[in-house]
Amino acid sequence: MPIDYVHADLDEPRHSIAVREMVAAYARDPQGSGKPLPDQVLDRLLPGLRAHPTSLVFLAFDGERPVGVAVCFVGFSTFTARPLINVHDLAVLPTERRRGIGRGLLAAVERHARELECVKLTLEVREENRNALALYASCGFGDADIGAGALRTLFLERRLDADGA
Repeated sequence: MPIDYVHADLDEPRHSIAVREMVAAYARDPQGSGKPLPDQVLDRLLPGLRAHPTSLVFLAFDGERPVGVAVCFVGFSTFTARPLINVHDLAVLPTERRRGIGRGLLAAVERHARELECVKLTLEVREENRNALALYASCGFGDADIGAGALRTLFLERRLDADGA
């Protein structure tokens, strides 16, 4: 059965349940945080995504079963005065990896980005996540290029609260 890629409707129960399940599974994975998300975080997830004005979520289904998710946010490139999409989370269930599902989710995100006339897609990835790095490179992702050639970029954070997982 082919994988079905959908732009999630967060008001549709099947989709909202799938988003919660996929994000929870990703958090438990060693490439996520390696630990379960607290219930209070999971309870805020869907209301928070619904309230955030630029949320975009794509799901991969194998039949009725969700097997992957891409949680994205529309941003803006000041250097091109055009929108961009940041892929915040891209996750595929461990049992479903190596089936092209991550690639399919990225393709769904890219199709939507082209419809919005985005200038680029961005994402963060852990340096030790070799499988993800290989996938992203094969899909055309590389170091940032702001007109001065490719530049190695870093993703930094400053935590503001204890449960900011």
